[in-house]
Amino acid sequence: MKPFWKAWERRKAQMRDAALQQHANKSMEGVPDVQLSTSLKENLSLIEQQLGNCDDLVVRRFRVRNGSDAAILFIDGMVDRNIISDFIIRYMTTTGITYDEPAANELDSTDRLRQVIRNILSGCSVLLLDGQRHAFLNNTRGWDRRSVDEPQTEAVVRGPRDGFCETLSTNAALIRFRLKDSNLRLKHLIVGQRTQTDIYVMYVDGLADPGIVYEIQRRIEAINIDGVLESGYIEELIQDRPWSPFPQLQSTERPDKVVASLLEGKVAILVDGTPFALIAPALFSQFYQSPEDYYERFYIATCLRLIRVISFIVALMLPSLYIAFSSFHPEMIPSRLVIAMAAGRSTVPFPSLVEAMVMEVAIEILREASIRLPGPIGPTIGIVGALVVGEAAVTAGLVSPIMVIIVAMTTIGSFTSPNYSSAIAIRMLRFPLMILAGMFGLYGIMLFLIVIIIHLSSVKSFGVPYMSPISPLQLKGMRDLVIRAPLTSMKRRPSMFRPPDEIRQGGGRGG
Repeated sequence: MKPFWKAWERRKAQMRDAALQQHANKSMEGVPDVQLSTSLKENLSLIEQQLGNCDDLVVRRFRVRNGSDAAILFIDGMVDRNIISDFIIRYMTTTGITYDEPAANELDSTDRLRQVIRNILSGCSVLLLDGQRHAFLNNTRGWDRRSVDEPQTEAVVRGPRDGFCETLSTNAALIRFRLKDSNLRLKHLIVGQRTQTDIYVMYVDGLADPGIVYEIQRRIEAINIDGVLESGYIEELIQDRPWSPFPQLQSTERPDKVVASLLEGKVAILVDGTPFALIAPALFSQFYQSPEDYYERFYIATCLRLIRVISFIVALMLPSLYIAFSSFHPEMIPSRLVIAMAAGRSTVPFPSLVEAMVMEVAIEILREASIRLPGPIGPTIGIVGALVVGEAAVTAGLVSPIMVIIVAMTTIGSFTSPNYSSAIAIRMLRFPLMILAGMFGLYGIMLFLIVIIIHLSSVKSFGVPYMSPISPLQLKGMRDLVIRAPLTSMKRRPSMFRPPDEIRQGGGRGG
C-alpha cells in the first residue's frame, strides 16, 4: 500500500507541474518565448511590436561612458522616474559600467522575451545593452498608492488601527511586522492570463497542515481565467461548495486578524490590488467572533459573543416567527398581546406574509441605496428613509406598527455580525424561511432549520468540517466557541486544523 501511495503522490505532482506549465504558456499567449538578440535595435523593435507601439511605453536611449549604446524601457506612471534617472542612467553614463557588472537596483537578468514583457507590464524597468543578449530587470516600481489606513469595513473598538491596502508587498510586510517568525513562508503565484495578478500564499511552517497548504496552492494554480481583479474571484473559484450561501473563506482587512489565524495553523491568501485578505479554512462559528474578543477580558468577550448569537437568531427568525404565530398559532401568544396585534392589523389589507415581505424588501432597497450613495449622504438616507417609509406605511394602513418594530429589530440584529459575508447569507435565508412560515407555520420553520443544519454539517472548508467543534464534537474546542475561556486555559491550538505543533502556551500537556 505504501509504494502505491508514493506513486500516487508522484503522479499528482507530475499533473500539477503539467498544469502549471500549461497555465504559464497561456498566461502570455501571443508573446513568443524567444531569445533576445545581441542587437539593441532588434530587441527594441521586437518589444515595441509585442506591446503594440503603445504610447505609454517610454524608451530612453543613452550611451554608456565606455561608448556602448543602451536603452531603458518602462511604462509611464508605473515607475519612479527619479530612481531611473539618478541611480541607473546617471550611474551608467558616469562610471563606464561593463557588461559583466550589475546594474543599479537590479532584480534579475533574463534573455527571454516573455519574461521581459511581463516585467515591463508589472512596473519594472528593463535595461538593454547593445551587444548583450541579457536584459537587466530593475525594481523601480513607483506608482501612486493608497497609504495604510484604518479598515473601512471592520470597525476597530480596541486593537491596531492599521489595515491592508491595495499593494501586495505592503500587505505582506504588515503581516511580517507582527509575526517575526523564521518559519513564516510566502509562496508567490500568478493567476489570470491577461491581468497576471500576483498572489501570495502565507502560512507558518510547522503550524499549518501541509495537506491544507498543498490543496490551497493546487486549487489556485488550477484557476484558468482571463483576469483576477479582487480576492472575491479567488474565493469563489477555490471554495468547496460554490452553491452554498455561507462563506467558506474568511475575508478581512485587518492584519492582526490574519496573524492570529496564521498562529492557529490557517493559511492566508493575499491578492494584489485589493485590501481584502482571505483566510482558510473557515468555520461557521468564527463569523460571529471578532478580534476584540481576545483583547478584552474573557467574561466581557463572552457577553459580547452571546449578544451576537442572540442577534444572529433574531436576524434570521424573528419575521418568520411573527408570521407563523399570527397566521397559524395565535393560541401560543399571550391574550393581551393578541388583542394589541389584532388592533394594529385591523386596517391592514394583506396577510402577515405579504406584509412582512413588503417591509423586508423595502428595507433591503433602502440599505442597498444607502451603501451606493456618497459617504455623507448614505447613512442619512438610510435612517431617514426607513423612518419615513415605516411611518407612512403605518399611517396608510398598509402595515401594522408591530411589523415595523419587528423589521427594525431584524435589521439591527443583522448589523451586529462582524463579518459582512455571513450577514448577507442570513439576509438571503430570511426570505425562504418567511415563505415556509407563511405556508406551514412552525412546521415550515423547523423543516427549513433542519435542512440548514444538515447542509452546514455536510460542508467542509479544505477538508475541515464547517461546523467544528460542534460537529464532529470536540469538547476542547468548546472553550473558544460561544464562551471565550481565559487565555491561560487555551494552551493548545484548535485540533480541527490539524496543526503539527499543537502547543501554543506553556509546555504542559493540559489545555
